[in-house]
Amino acid sequence: MTKLNNKVILDVDTGVDDALSIIYGVESKQIDLLGITTVSGNVPVEMVIPNTRKVLKLIGCEEISVFPGASRPLLREPEYEYRVHGTDGIGNSLDDVQLEPHQETQFAPDFIIEKAREFQGNLSLIMVGPVTNLALALRKEPKIAEWIDEVIIMGGLISKAGRGNKLPTSEFNIYADPDSARIVFHSGIEITLVSLDVTTQTYMTQENIEQLKGTKYYDFVLNSTKVYREFSEKLYGKNGCALHDPLTIGYFLDRSYLETEKFYVDIETISPLSYGQTICDFRNILKKKPNVNICNAVDGERFVNDFLKVIKNAK
Repeated sequence: MTKLNNKVILDVDTGVDDALSIIYGVESKQIDLLGITTVSGNVPVEMVIPNTRKVLKLIGCEEISVFPGASRPLLREPEYEYRVHGTDGIGNSLDDVQLEPHQETQFAPDFIIEKAREFQGNLSLIMVGPVTNLALALRKEPKIAEWIDEVIIMGGLISKAGRGNKLPTSEFNIYADPDSARIVFHSGIEITLVSLDVTTQTYMTQENIEQLKGTKYYDFVLNSTKVYREFSEKLYGKNGCALHDPLTIGYFLDRSYLETEKFYVDIETISPLSYGQTICDFRNILKKKPNVNICNAVDGERFVNDFLKVIKNAK
């Protein structure tokens, strides 16, 4: 069931596909966005904040508040993904955008707690980076596990182990802070994990981008994805950009994009070979209560077309 009446907090580590997800979510005109929280991930949080604000300025929605979040993972040292997102996280596509001094000082986990308390049962968290902010919020106020209606997370790799993007069995967002992911997965919150199993079936190609020519976001989409597309072409032989984070927004907007099923999922936090792996107990060997809705299938072509339509029609 779609939950478009819910209030939404979007949690980002703004690299390229985060930026696309912000544009998509705002331009859909269907999300009641309370604010955007930031976290260390693709790039340091000190870069995530201005990246996010620049994207909002590009959209024309500078009134949306951006909250500073966790500057590092819960326990481990941070790692970043400049090779995918460029030296600034968004392909240096908005270098000329000037920002006023940042005003928001409330820590992102505290903002999550505040809004979870205020909108009990009617708050959705859409998280497209490491989930450190939510783990910190849960540690400070465990009751939010009852107050938050749902959490939709871009992360993990379930049925296609060996096809990860950080380790063979691991996806970057979970790998970046598996200890926080483990806290969140075991919190009792209703979780849907939009994993690489489905996001890698939502490629925006060079040809797709050319469909945007003459529209508001053509230059940004073309320029911001350049490094990402080059990385993809070198590694996978495809000149394109997987819409990992936008698909996570898409699931909130339209549940029919994805087929989901609930299983028990845990996170590997020790092994150097499979660190950050999301391990799903398909056969119920562990006899534990299912805790995560995983994605078994995606209507990828329809989603990409719908995503492009929203971006293309934006004024």
